[in-house]
Amino acid sequence: QVQLVESGGGLVQPGGSLRLSCEASGSLSKLYVMAWHRQAPGKQRELVASISHFGHTSYGDAVKGRFTISISGDNAKKTIGLQMNSLQPEDTAVYYCRFSGVGGVDSWGQGTLVTVSS
Repeated sequence: QVQLVESGGGLVQPGGSLRLSCEASGSLSKLYVMAWHRQAPGKQRELVASISHFGHTSYGDAVKGRFTISISGDNAKKTIGLQMNSLQPEDTAVYYCRFSGVGGVDSWGQGTLVTVSS
């Protein structure tokens, strides 16, 4: 079982920056993908960014060039960050952390709300 705890959401003005963090603990396999997804009101959940165990990163088209995913930690505990720059109102959403590992492990965090508004 994998536990995920997100932090860092809040209210920010358009053009501003915010950093999210997600701490993963529990049965963390050496082979994994960790990711950030988001869901805006009335819309489907979408992939924001992902990072694999060997460091490969991937970004959704809407955030390329503005958001950066990072990872630190060891086999016992990992933390992924999401640095979000040049935020726009359309980035308003609940952001979820996700851990996908071997054996079908697929865990989600509780979500953290990001609101971009003046």
